[in-house]
Amino acid sequence: MQSDGPRPTKPDISARSYAFAVAIVRFCSRLEAGNQTRGPIIRQLLRSGTSVGANVQEAQAGQSRKDFASKMTIALKEARETVYWLRLLGDSGLVESSAVSDLLTEAQSVTNILGAIVRTCRRPQPPPAVVQPSDS
Repeated sequence: MQSDGPRPTKPDISARSYAFAVAIVRFCSRLEAGNQTRGPIIRQLLRSGTSVGANVQEAQAGQSRKDFASKMTIALKEARETVYWLRLLGDSGLVESSAVSDLLTEAQSVTNILGAIVRTCRRPQPPPAVVQPSDS
């Protein structure tokens, strides 16, 4: 994936997952999907790779913390599936390993970020602080 400058210290997962989806679409469009073996894998990669960002967007509009966590968990699963399809394309020789290496690195980074978000969501939240009236 091309970089347009230094990465922010706290990545915006929404923007990053969208950029990743764009890169997946471009990658898949360059490959010949007519190949009987490669075609189904490319379609799976396109589906899972674009689903990551779609689920992140859905999570942003979550109705509750639980809904947000659920959508982010789905995004994480899709990111992990995308890593699988990229590895399969490269390791099977259907695509040169060097052709998938940048996408694979970014897919793993997105997976790590989403994993951290999901772990944070699963932590128990402390009850809200009760403000006691002062005796003044």
